Amino acid sequence: MKQIVFVSGKGGTGKSTLVASLSIIVQDKMLADCDVDAPNLHILLNGTILKQEDYFGAKSAVIESDVCIKCGLCKNTCRFDAISEELEVLPMKCEGCGACMLVCPVKAICLEEVKTGQTYVSRTQRGTFSHALLDIGAEGSGRLVTEVRKNIYNFKENEKWTLIDGSPGTGCVVIASITGADAVVAVSEPTMSGLSDLKMVLSVAQHFQIPAFVCVNKYDLNLEMTAQIEDYCLKNGFSVIGKIPFEPLIVKALQQFKTPVEAGIQKVTDEITGIWDRLVSEIGKINE
Repeated sequence: MKQIVFVSGKGGTGKSTLVASLSIIVQDKMLADCDVDAPNLHILLNGTILKQEDYFGAKSAVIESDVCIKCGLCKNTCRFDAISEELEVLPMKCEGCGACMLVCPVKAICLEEVKTGQTYVSRTQRGTFSHALLDIGAEGSGRLVTEVRKNIYNFKENEKWTLIDGSPGTGCVVIASITGADAVVAVSEPTMSGLSDLKMVLSVAQHFQIPAFVCVNKYDLNLEMTAQIEDYCLKNGFSVIGKIPFEPLIVKALQQFKTPVEAGIQKVTDEITGIWDRLVSEIGKINE
């Protein structure tokens, strides 16, 4: 099974809309949304949950009050100020480092796992779909992304592709999204900031030696910047596999929970179909 991850240097480039559209066009595939901080692909896929589990991705200190001798060593040791004057752990500040546990003379402190999110596997008309939601203020989003990718393979049958809606940005969640993937598609917009973000996300893919391709969304809003993006890609060995035109009807379609494909926006549908065909061709060349 080939894993294709769609990423962007920032949110709002149209990455999820592209993946949702491809979920209709591409056959024999599974789907995953690795934007666990603010997932939205499920809104367009409208699936039925097959499996839902709490995710425990962090640890927090717990002080046993009946054992504690109130010496205060834990509070003095904690560099995160996660222990109050009353020698109670403040969960939102605790990093789970365990320093307080090590200095406690009566072993009154232990580390317990903390729920940081929920994972889901859903059945949709377009294929099995894995996604998750990180709890507000929780850390460890990169680990949760890894869990999302792992969960989907428990439901694998004979699919040929996994389409992954990756996290925006260039941080650990993006690294977790693309690790082990067969290809990355970076979605950009024709602006100076779009080009800057594109360069960063492509450098991440390049660092991990994952073949990367580029799609320019709303390319015709700024043909000069689109030309600059194409020039950069040409000079640095990245193929531009698609240029999606600006179309106001896409916003109206999304407001009705429809992709451009479902809304019958033909010029956009044709380009997205071409993007997939060109991507499959490029991946085939890599594997020759």
